[in-house]
Amino acid sequence: MKSFGANIFVFDGPAVSFYGMPYTTRMTIVRLNNSKLWVHSPIELNDELIRQVETLGEVAYLIAPNKLHHLYIASWQARWPDATAFVAPGLANKCPHLHFDADLTDKVPAEWRGEIEQCIFKGSPVMEEVVFFHKGSRTLILTDLIENFSPEHFNAWQRPLARITGILSPNGKTPLDWRLSFMNGRHKAKEAVAQFHRWQPQHLILAHGECVHQDAMAFIERSFSWVGLRRTETTNA
Repeated sequence: MKSFGANIFVFDGPAVSFYGMPYTTRMTIVRLNNSKLWVHSPIELNDELIRQVETLGEVAYLIAPNKLHHLYIASWQARWPDATAFVAPGLANKCPHLHFDADLTDKVPAEWRGEIEQCIFKGSPVMEEVVFFHKGSRTLILTDLIENFSPEHFNAWQRPLARITGILSPNGKTPLDWRLSFMNGRHKAKEAVAQFHRWQPQHLILAHGECVHQDAMAFIERSFSWVGLRRTETTNA
């Protein structure tokens, strides 16, 4: 467990294989003003993790921000059955064997209104992610929209593929296959990036790779340059 700012914590989990590549996992927990815990992209549970989480407060909200980051929701629900599971649009249909309580939308739920903002990054038929902004620490929280792995994370044959895909630090971005999936919906992606500009985050938590602690907005502009957002659109959108 690492403190990322006032009442926001990150936990690194074991890597999972995705198309033969080792993807690290990272969970973010926000302790809300009422001491309840908002858990973003839950990672694999173990006894030590349970102990650390329970020192922070009551697990109340489980967040699956896209259709890929739900793998451990069920085990967290078994451990904390009173927690409410909020999930990305379409995930309930993808996983009918799992129980979810509510779909996430562009509207902030009452449970964390005033503390965490959110918007849906739209425009792709396969990658629609709910993005969050923790106001107290001015931190933007992403999962798969930006990946920023250290080159040393990959072995010799994986590294060129990671470079072509565009996911190596210090210039990590949306992976190439995801970017291509926005070909017909880039105008919708622009709306979300314009919202990031309005939020003006100072820090960036990524589920995969190195987080960003300085010049976060400059990093975001580089990483999302593929949407073609002009500077005037950041204030007029």
